[in-house]
Amino acid sequence: MLSGRRLDLLNPSPLDIEISDIAHGLSRVSRWNGQTKGDYPFSVAQHSILVLEIYQTNAPDASPADLLYTILHDAAEYVVGDMISPFKATIGGNYKEIEDGLLKAIHARFSLAAIRPAAVTRGIKKADQHAAYFEAVQLAGFEAEEARRLFGEPSMPAFDVDGFEKLIRPWPTHQAHDRFLSAFEEVAQRLPD
Repeated sequence: MLSGRRLDLLNPSPLDIEISDIAHGLSRVSRWNGQTKGDYPFSVAQHSILVLEIYQTNAPDASPADLLYTILHDAAEYVVGDMISPFKATIGGNYKEIEDGLLKAIHARFSLAAIRPAAVTRGIKKADQHAAYFEAVQLAGFEAEEARRLFGEPSMPAFDVDGFEKLIRPWPTHQAHDRFLSAFEEVAQRLPD
């Protein structure tokens, strides 16, 4: 990692995880295998912020810990990259174990329980599916009906999400990096000591 940390993928230590490495990696990993409209790829860092905003819209009273779980929901991808869901399902087994192990270490690094509470996981999954629908239609060339079939119908319109038009437009890498770090720090500083 650029921080100088060396992460053992099979036995990750929370002590080897730095938010700067996560922001750096996620801002350079493309969603949709880079098959999106715009001058820049739509990064996992930007997707994470979109999911955070959707989650907060759906759960305005969410705790800082719930929001931290949300911004970090795809954080393991800073190491393993982003694979499209059908491919992840085909690979299964070891890939999922490695990804889950990394996510547990990431949670521990930032003083969260290794395993997210079930209600938070459900809320993140719902926000993630909404984000996937919006990204598919707005960026990846899907027709609305196809996106509905694959990701479900969002339970709220895009305009309910604060700043949606800016969130869905792909950002340059440095902007995705800086905004991810800023969103992380804003949530993390609200955690109780």
